[in-house]
Amino acid sequence: MSTGELNASDFASWIRRAAELVTADADRLTRLDAAIGDGDHGHNMDRGLRAAVDSLGDGSPGKVLMAAGRAIVSKTGGASGPLYGTALRRAGKALGDADEVDAAALGTALRAALDGVRELGRAAEGDKTMVDALAPAVAAYEAALADGADLAGCVRAAAGAAERGAEATVPMQARKGRASYLGPRSTGHLDPGAASTALVLRALADVAAQGG
Repeated sequence: MSTGELNASDFASWIRRAAELVTADADRLTRLDAAIGDGDHGHNMDRGLRAAVDSLGDGSPGKVLMAAGRAIVSKTGGASGPLYGTALRRAGKALGDADEVDAAALGTALRAALDGVRELGRAAEGDKTMVDALAPAVAAYEAALADGADLAGCVRAAAGAAERGAEATVPMQARKGRASYLGPRSTGHLDPGAASTALVLRALADVAAQGG
């Protein structure tokens, strides 16, 4: 792999790295969810990403992501399965059958993932959901691309923006999902979906940096 392109092996490495990061952080993610949700986000994501790793096989980058998305939907409980599954499948569809993915194509795929999550969850920035991490990540990626950054630089910018976006959910009042039932009591807590989204994008940055 170079910083200019990613292949199917790199996308499989992304899924594996995301699973590693979520497994390591599953207890924290679950504690975050216990404060404002069902208390199962970390362990659900852990199970879903393990299934995604098991789904990995031969094929194009797009096929890797679509298989991972299907596995996450089938094995992840709650809203996380459909949302993450939709994100990965939309991204995979956007990549098509290309064997190599450059920075522009990856940006298109990430935008497709965000659009899918927004459509399914009907959430916008400020609603205290994973969109609060994913939307600024995609915007940062596109801005870095427009400024001439290579693929690794674009993903690094996206990962940093996702982490900042997740942290920014702490003072927000939830307007979507189970957390919204708490009203003002949902403030003061980091959104677990935004936190896991930041981990997934950090995993992509880790893989992209290997070619730097």
